[in-house]
Amino acid sequence: MSARPPVADELRERLSVLAPTRLELTDDSALHAGHPGAAGGGGHFRIAITSMSFSGRNRLERHRLVYAAVGDLVPGRVHALAIDARAPGEPGA
Repeated sequence: MSARPPVADELRERLSVLAPTRLELTDDSALHAGHPGAAGGGGHFRIAITSMSFSGRNRLERHRLVYAAVGDLVPGRVHALAIDARAPGEPGA
């Protein structure tokens, strides 16, 4: 039985399907020590991602694309995921 990769690495790998031009992943798990989700081992992450995949899509559609990419990590290995998804050329992208 092989060991699972660290969850941050797995998030990056899975999000690569969106061909991001920018991907910033922040593990905020330590800020949530004592939180019920942290007790179960699930991490808290923030993602800032820029991708052409988000062009012409609203915020909900963008979040759905991210959740489709990370699949079964949420809920489970990832307890909470804050997403900032932008298309190239948008402010903050």
